[in-house]
Parts: sequence; C-alpha cells; structure tokens
Amino acid sequence: MRTASRTGIRTTPFCNLHKYESRWDSGLAMTHFPQLHPTKRAPRVKVNGSIPAVVMLEDGRRAKAKLQTVSTTGGLLRLAGALGKGDFVEVAFATNTGSVRGMAEMLTPIPATEGALQSFRFIAMGDDEHRVLRTMVDSAGDQSMLGLRSSSWSTTHRA
Repeated sequence: MRTASRTGIRTTPFCNLHKYESRWDSGLAMTHFPQLHPTKRAPRVKVNGSIPAVVMLEDGRRAKAKLQTVSTTGGLLRLAGALGKGDFVEVAFATNTGSVRGMAEMLTPIPATEGALQSFRFIAMGDDEHRVLRTMVDSAGDQSMLGLRSSSWSTTHRA
C-alpha cells in the first residue's frame, strides 16, 4: 500500500478489490442488467420445479435447486436450505431455448415443508442468456394465450 508522505492518504486505488476478482470471473461477459419497471411487473412463468438449477455461492460451494417460477428479472427457487438474504450468487439453468446463467441477489427465504423457497433478482447476465430467458418467458406466455384462445374458440364456435 502506498500512502502520500504528508497526508497519510492511500494512493493505491481499489486495492481491497483485487482479492475478489478471481472468484467472480467466470469468463462470461455480463453485459445485460435487468431493469425493474416501477409500475409494471415482469411476466412470470410457473415451471413448478420441472427445471433443475444450480446456485454457485461466493465461496465456491454449489447448491442444487428446482426452479419454481421465472421472469426476465428473477425467479423463485426451491432449495434444500435457505441462503442468506442479500447473498450474491450465480444462478444457472437450462431451458428448451438454451442455457441461462446470471449473477443474482438472493431475497428473503420462505420456510417450506421440504427445504426453503427463496426468490432471487437477476443483477447481471450476458446478452445471449437474456435473449434465451426472454424467449422462454415470451413463448410460455404465447402458449398459454394460444391455449386460452383455442379452448375459448372451440366452446363457442362448435359445429
């Protein structure tokens, strides 16, 4: 650490951050930062545990999870045990349209009969991962709308 001789002020900028850089560098460019709209909630897709997910913690440990709900801004996981509120993690899961991997902040856990349910908020992800996630959410919304329209049409327009 260098200090200015007269003032005693540290002149090495951000020297406390260099020890963390190797932990979080997964080699992926995190260029998309999901924005929360203040008055409009992002559409949610319920997958009810049908998609396995991996949560990578800051200390290198991994936790298996089941994705319950997902949106372009975050989701809900079922975990064996709750993680700390405010923990920064990496969440990864595969969809029919590709894999999604992004940095996330864990929110308040909810005790469940089996483990814990815990929401997370995406804070950064690559453009490709965001495109995959948006495609998944949009196509699930389209499928539910198609199902609604076709059942509505078939009951009112029978021959």
